Amino acid sequence: MFSTFWFPVTYGLVVFLLGMKVMEISLQRFAGPMLHQWLNKATSTPLKGMMTSTGLTALLQSSTAVTVLAIGFANAGLLNYAGTLGIILGTNIGTTLTTELISLQIGQAALPLLILSLMVWTAAVILSERLPSRLVELRSRFEKTQFLCLALAGFALVLLGIRVMQSIGPSLQQLGVFQWFLDHASRSILWGILAGAALTALMHSSAAVIAMAMSLAVSGVLPPTLGVAIVLGSNVGTCVTALIAAIGSSQAGRFVAWSHLGLNVGGAVLFVPFIGTLAAVSSWLAVDPGSQIAHAQTIFNVVCSLLALPLCYLPLWRKDSKSS
Repeated sequence: MFSTFWFPVTYGLVVFLLGMKVMEISLQRFAGPMLHQWLNKATSTPLKGMMTSTGLTALLQSSTAVTVLAIGFANAGLLNYAGTLGIILGTNIGTTLTTELISLQIGQAALPLLILSLMVWTAAVILSERLPSRLVELRSRFEKTQFLCLALAGFALVLLGIRVMQSIGPSLQQLGVFQWFLDHASRSILWGILAGAALTALMHSSAAVIAMAMSLAVSGVLPPTLGVAIVLGSNVGTCVTALIAAIGSSQAGRFVAWSHLGLNVGGAVLFVPFIGTLAAVSSWLAVDPGSQIAHAQTIFNVVCSLLALPLCYLPLWRKDSKSS
């Protein structure tokens, strides 16, 4: 129990938080006018922030990673509140690609990324020390390269921490936690939502939980309607990682995490009465039960993000996070 559950959770959490701090400090030192200008353009409006985040999440195959990046940028004072709200909505849309390409795991690139970034950082340090002091501009470039490499190394540690915490999945299955939730969910659809939220919070991956639900639906063990309920719950459970990442963060970083939770909980509550309808619509789009769950996730996340987008334009959010 200790080696398969508690140790991975504790060890993964420590690595995760270490990576967060390394990335945050490195971004603060690296962030120059060009990065700040690009971020301002990419997140100048909630719509732009949503589109940027959608593409980045689809590329990285991890909404958690993008949310953590947003918290890091917010802590570094590089994002305004309206832009971060757009990023959150975009991660919910971009993550739907993960269920379609479930075999791709960004965590597999964490260790190579860590090694490569540290190697480049070492080379940059050595070259910077050997440069004549009169070459100020070139030394400055090498210093920026060092901070960029450290930021990438911190990001790699975040991914490693998530991957370690995700390794408790088989232990959960052996302990019968997933089946326990399924047995209760057969009596009430709310248990299905709770199952998705709790398991995602434990595994730190909504994609992993939804993939388990898809495989069970294909085997006939899980009704598609219950799978849709698990999708709603997983959207809430995935916020736990962002809340952990916000520990010790600035007010802006905490704003990102709590906004993520508020938007996702609001979307889940909104769709609870329409779980049957959502399952029916997804069944029109696909015959395979697993595909139905994947389509239901896409419809749910896209509709919720589009409904919440106008709220991001309220004057309340026109506050620069770096002033926090």
